Amino acid sequence: MKITQFRKNEDTIALSVMDLDILVNKIKTEIKSRPVSTFREHLRYTLSDERCMFADKLPKIIPAAEFRKVNGQKQMKNYNGIVELTIGPLSNKSEIALVKQKACEQPQTRCVFMGSSGKTVKIWTTFTRPDNSLPKTREEAELFHAHAYRLAVKCYQPQIPFDILPKEPTLEQYSRLSHDPDIIYRPDSVQFYLSQPSSMPEETTFRESVQAEKSPLTRAVPGYDAENAFLMLFEAAFRKTYADLREAGLELREDTWHPLVVQLAKNCFASGLPQEEVVKRTVFHFYLYKQEELIRQMIGNIYTECKGFGKNISLSKEQQLALQTEEFMKRRYEFRHNTQIGEVEYRERLSFRFRFNPLDKRALNSIALDAQMEGIPLWDRDISRYIYSNRVPVFNPLEDFLYRLPAWDGKDRIRALAATVPCKNPYWMDLFHRWFLNMVSHWKGSDKKYANSVSPLLVGPQGTRKSTFCRSIMPPSERSYYTDSIDFSRKKDAELYLNRFALINIDEFDQVSSTQQGFLKHILQKPVLNVKKPHGSAVLEMRRYASFIATSNQKDLLTDPSGSRRFICIEVTGVIDTNRPIDYEQLYAQAMYELEHGERYWFDQEEEKIMVENNREFEQVPPEEQLFFRYFRAAQPEEGEWLSPAEIMEDIQKGSSIPMSVKRVNSFGRILKKQEIPSKHTRSGTLYHVVRLITR
Repeated sequence: MKITQFRKNEDTIALSVMDLDILVNKIKTEIKSRPVSTFREHLRYTLSDERCMFADKLPKIIPAAEFRKVNGQKQMKNYNGIVELTIGPLSNKSEIALVKQKACEQPQTRCVFMGSSGKTVKIWTTFTRPDNSLPKTREEAELFHAHAYRLAVKCYQPQIPFDILPKEPTLEQYSRLSHDPDIIYRPDSVQFYLSQPSSMPEETTFRESVQAEKSPLTRAVPGYDAENAFLMLFEAAFRKTYADLREAGLELREDTWHPLVVQLAKNCFASGLPQEEVVKRTVFHFYLYKQEELIRQMIGNIYTECKGFGKNISLSKEQQLALQTEEFMKRRYEFRHNTQIGEVEYRERLSFRFRFNPLDKRALNSIALDAQMEGIPLWDRDISRYIYSNRVPVFNPLEDFLYRLPAWDGKDRIRALAATVPCKNPYWMDLFHRWFLNMVSHWKGSDKKYANSVSPLLVGPQGTRKSTFCRSIMPPSERSYYTDSIDFSRKKDAELYLNRFALINIDEFDQVSSTQQGFLKHILQKPVLNVKKPHGSAVLEMRRYASFIATSNQKDLLTDPSGSRRFICIEVTGVIDTNRPIDYEQLYAQAMYELEHGERYWFDQEEEKIMVENNREFEQVPPEEQLFFRYFRAAQPEEGEWLSPAEIMEDIQKGSSIPMSVKRVNSFGRILKKQEIPSKHTRSGTLYHVVRLITR
C-alpha cells in the first residue's frame, strides 16, 4: 500500500510515493533537523488567526491514493482505500492518549497517531469492496471515498469522547507529516466492506448530542464568555433592583445603600450569579472598599436564606430570546450573505454538509423545529429576522477566491491555456491573455466605468470541445457562477445575468438573431446595471461581474461591421486539449500578480485593429454588399461619379429586384464605409465615388 508525499515549492511540485511501513517509521523517528518539533514550539506563540510559517517546512501526506505528476500537476494512479479521521482540538496529552486508546479498541484501526500540531489525533482505517477489490478510475474512487468517509465517521464518533472534525473527503485531502514516537500501527487490521456506490451520498446530517448545561449562568447568557456574562447579568439585576425599590415606594438617599444592596443580592441570587462575583462588583460599583466586610456579610446572609438559585433571571424575555437565538444560530449553523446571488446561504455545523446551500423555506422550517427541540421558542419570523440582518456576514465568492490565492510562481499559464485551442491565428494567445486579465479585473471591481466588452468567439465543428474549454476557464469552486444558457429575448433576465454570473458562454452564437445583435452589443458594453428587482419598487444600481465568451459551428456570424471589434474570432482547427490538468490557483494568481503590477487589461487601438482585420472572414456578407461589387467598383480620382447610398441601391434594385427600405439604405451606407469607398459630405448627405460596371 503506497502513500503520497508532496511539497509545493515556488514553481514546482516535488512528489514521491512510499510504503505505509516507511511512513510509520518516519512518524516514529524524527529527522535530525526536528521540523515537526520546531513547528509545534512556534505554534505555541502563534495567534489563532495567524499562519505559522514553519508549517510550510513539513511535507504533505495524502493517505487516500497514490499520485503521480503529469504536466506539473497531481494525477491519481492507484486508490488504496485509506480514510483519515481527525479528532480535536485536544487540550493536553492525556486527552490525546485517551483518544488513541479508544481508537485502538476498534479492530478496523490501521494506525493512530498525534497530528503535526500536537493538538489532534489522526485515525487511519481502510475500506475495500466485498470482493476485496478497489476502484480503478478516479470517478469510481471519488464516489467510494465519499461514502467510506461517512461510514467511518458514523462508526467511530460514538466511541470517541471528542468531536471528529468534519472535512470534505476528497482524494487530495492531506495532512502534514507528524512525529509521534508512540504511533500505533496494525498492518493486519480488519477492513470495512463497502459496495461500490453509483452516486454521491445525500447530504444528511448526523445529530449533535444536546447536553444539559449545569450552569444556570450559561443557560441565561449563552454564547458569552464568563466575564461578559457576569457583567451583563449584574447590570440587568441592578436595573431590576431600582425598579423593585421604586415599585415598593422606597425613597433612596445617597447615605442609605443597605436596602439597595439587599435587593441587589436577591436579584443576583435569582439570576444565578456566584456570590463572590456579586460582592466584588457591588464594592467596586459603590466605591465602598471600607465597607467590604459588611457588604460581604449582607450578601452572604441573602445567599444563605434564599432558595431557587438561578431560577429567575433579571434579563427581559426579549433579551433572553435574542441571546438564545444568537447562541443557537452560531452553535448549530454557519450563515453568509452571498452578494453574487443576493441570497443567504447556510450549512449545518458538525454535519456532512461541506458546502453552503441556498436558504429555502424547507431549511427555515427545519431550523425553527431544531430550536424548538432544544426548548427555544423560535418561530419562522424570528429566524427570518436574524438571517436577514447584519448578524449574517457578507460574502463575495469571487473576491474571496481571488484574495486567497498563493503567490504566483512566474510560469505563464494563461497563454498556455489559450494554446490548448488549435488555431491559425498568431495573435490568439496574446488576445486571450488580455481578455482574461480584463475578466479578473472586473471580478475584483477595479473598473466600474467600463465593462469587459470583448468576447472570444470559438468557431469550429461539433466535437472539438469548444464548450468544455469555455467551462474549464472557471475554477471548480466557482463553477456555479458560470452559465451557457442565456436568452436575449428576455432582456430583463439577460441584464440580471450580468450581476448573477461571472462568465457567460453564448453557446451556438449563430442562433442569436440579427434583431438581438443590437441588444447583445448593448449588454457587452454595459458597465453597471440599473434594474428593479422582482417585487421591488426602487431602481437599484447593481455591480456587473460577467464577462462573455461564445461558441459556434458556423463561420459567417458577424452581421454588424461596426461591432466586429467586440469579438476575438478564431477558427478551431482540431480537438481542444481539455484533458490537460489546470492549476487554477496559479492560473488566477498570475492574473492577480500582473494586474497588481500594472499590466494593461484593456484592448488598445492596435489590438482592436488586429481583431477587426482577423474578423473579416467571420462576417456575414449581406446581399446588397455582394451585388454592389457586381454593378459598381470604387472610383479613381479622375473617373466615376458621386452617388448617394439610396441612388446606388436604386440602381442595384433594378437589376436584382432586391427590396429597398430606409433601414437597408442606412445599413448599406455603413457597408460602403467599411469597404473604404471614397466619400464626401454634402448638404444632401454623404456621396460615394463609384464607377458603374454595368450600364443600363
